[in-house]
Amino acid sequence: MIISKDSFLDAYLQDRRKIVEEALFRYLPAENNTPVEIYKAIHYSVFAGGKRIRPILCLAAVEASGGDMAPAMPVACALELIHTYSLIHDDLPSMDNDDFRRGKPTSHKVFGEKIAILAGDALLTEAFVLLSRAEKIRFSAERRLAVIQEIALAAGIAGMVGGQTLDVLSEKSRPDQKVLYEIHRRKTGALIKAAVRSGAIMSNVRENKIQALAVYGMNIGMAFQIADDILNVEGDRELMGKDTGSDNALGKVTYPSLMGMDCAKEELRKHIAAAIASLAIFDKRALPLRLIARYIMERKS
Repeated sequence: MIISKDSFLDAYLQDRRKIVEEALFRYLPAENNTPVEIYKAIHYSVFAGGKRIRPILCLAAVEASGGDMAPAMPVACALELIHTYSLIHDDLPSMDNDDFRRGKPTSHKVFGEKIAILAGDALLTEAFVLLSRAEKIRFSAERRLAVIQEIALAAGIAGMVGGQTLDVLSEKSRPDQKVLYEIHRRKTGALIKAAVRSGAIMSNVRENKIQALAVYGMNIGMAFQIADDILNVEGDRELMGKDTGSDNALGKVTYPSLMGMDCAKEELRKHIAAAIASLAIFDKRALPLRLIARYIMERKS
């Protein structure tokens, strides 16, 4: 029986999401810890759904590099905790002021702003607690430290926080394409790039493969954010689980607002093509990475 690439990817993503969900549940402290409010807020946001793209990409990079997925799982889960923290903070009234995330009320709508802020802070910290647990991450201290540094740089001022800052500062202004690229490169691209590079580092592959995955990660990171920009204009609110049109209401600069929709879609296609081309030195074990790139371009939510 011949299985289509779409069917293969659907099954692959579903399987990997299930594995990641189970691992997240094992690694996170239980909801009944004290103070119960913060633990409930953490679980509410982490298990509110989501594509789990960052941990899946990390695991797919391990597979493509011929590594062992089991010791990479804590790293993959740490990436999801960092991503979830960023979403909680992005949704706050002082930031994007969103009422819904993944079809559910945002954290601050359920638990209040103070607990939401603390839940985000806790998730960021718990991510690095997990990354530092030698008994969970069973490879050399040198490689473990390299992964911690990779993810810390991607999450901090040089990456996600810096990109979010540029995004806030650009509201109600008209920055050029160079500035917009820098916002997206840091805000979204950096953590996705770190996910695939971490997978390669853990697998102890040669530098040329690490660099190839870095090119792949940055291009799909850019593509992911451009696709988000497009979906914020054209997307189906029910499929997305959050309001559309918010970027325009907040005066945010996006690829569609700066370049027009047709040019934004062409830019998206260019990044996907570059991502797939960067995987030429990998064999068939990189098929999930190739298919995920296409999925990012075609996704509806």
